[in-house]
Amino acid sequence: MKSTEEREREILLEHLNMELEQWKWTRSSVPDDIALEIVSFLQGWRDFYIKRHNEMTGKATAIVNFVELCSPSKSIEVADYLKAIANLCLMKMEFEDVQMFLFTKQNVLLNLIGLHYSIFWLQIEADSVTEALCRCDIAEQQVCVRWWKLGRWFYGFRLRDESHSRTVLLRDLAMAREEEVFGVLNRGAIHEVLRVQISDAVPSCTSWAFPDMQRQG
Repeated sequence: MKSTEEREREILLEHLNMELEQWKWTRSSVPDDIALEIVSFLQGWRDFYIKRHNEMTGKATAIVNFVELCSPSKSIEVADYLKAIANLCLMKMEFEDVQMFLFTKQNVLLNLIGLHYSIFWLQIEADSVTEALCRCDIAEQQVCVRWWKLGRWFYGFRLRDESHSRTVLLRDLAMAREEEVFGVLNRGAIHEVLRVQISDAVPSCTSWAFPDMQRQG
């Protein structure tokens, strides 16, 4: 009868055979001692990958929950939007993680957050981001970005606050065709910009209103 050590050795070698088949190696060309070292290395790498994947799943779930909590009506304020991106930076989420956890069809706000983070923080090339959007079937997803600017002074009187609204495709954002929109998202609600809101483009965002922002000089 084979000992436990011998059975474990056979299992490891069997596992190696499956791994080596992907590399088109033949089992007979690898000595047993070297084979076991390779298996040990592969197993260590696999354990590390699984551990990291589980950790990142937990962190990504926290981001998803945060965004959903901040957008009960499928719209999010820019402060919360930028906070979600800052959290991705703290997590050190990589582009592969962004595609896995944020580039899903369930939530276009998460898509935009992942897109913004990938381009401006990870410095991923626009073509690579666009390919990922197409591969995940979200390139044609639309978001509506709306912002209010403080009314200008005109002969001693302040004019009405200005409202702006843009509906854009994720693909166009990735290809830098909407620089004004990304500029607003990057700056947030500062200086003359009173408020920035991002929402799902469906339903139409034309009915948005910003109460109590009229100012008189």
